[in-house]
Amino acid sequence: MLPFLQLMMPGEQDTTAVAAAEAAADSAPADGLNFLDMALNGGWLMIPLLLLSLIAVYIFIERYIVIHRARKDAPYFMDRIREYLADGKIEAAVRVCQQTKAPYAAMIEKGIGRLGKPTADIQAAIENVGNLQVANMEKGFTMLATISSGAPMIGFLGTVTGMIRAFYDMSQAGSSADITLLSAGIYQALTTTVAGLIVGIIAMFAYNYLVSELDKVVNEMEAKTMEFMDLIQK
Repeated sequence: MLPFLQLMMPGEQDTTAVAAAEAAADSAPADGLNFLDMALNGGWLMIPLLLLSLIAVYIFIERYIVIHRARKDAPYFMDRIREYLADGKIEAAVRVCQQTKAPYAAMIEKGIGRLGKPTADIQAAIENVGNLQVANMEKGFTMLATISSGAPMIGFLGTVTGMIRAFYDMSQAGSSADITLLSAGIYQALTTTVAGLIVGIIAMFAYNYLVSELDKVVNEMEAKTMEFMDLIQK
């Protein structure tokens, strides 16, 4: 006996194929999954996650501008300081430091103001100013690090509470409960985890990048300090 498909006429085969395709199209979801729908279905914990993401972006942009300005090197700065100190023009050297918008300029200015005192006192004064400069550039770093670790935890909290809610709804539905009710609750619960991980990852990369840029500024400050100490010891 020939198979059933071979017994069908070509026209009947085409009609059957079209009908199967239409049935599959009707059963497929009309719209795909998108992040906006996930965000809207994530529950009230999406609000603090949104706020944390905005805070992280603001801190990153603001600190990036501050650190980028601090990294701008003033050409011939130490050459002018060396020349003025050699000629005994202390006020001119201080004026150069005040006109230079760089963290190491404030450190050198403090060192010039301590000229005539023991070398250890000069170096301690310079280091104190340097520590204040670094602390000023580090403003917001703690908040950014907290967001990088706290946002995923908030996401996990939303998932746990969402799962509890989903199983509670299942228990209330009783014998009429079906898999659709549970899957909808799990979908909503996992949304906060995704959002929390996204915010945490972005904040973590932003924090590490700012730290690496700040390290470059600190290295430049240390280099200028060593050059100044060598200058006054000659």
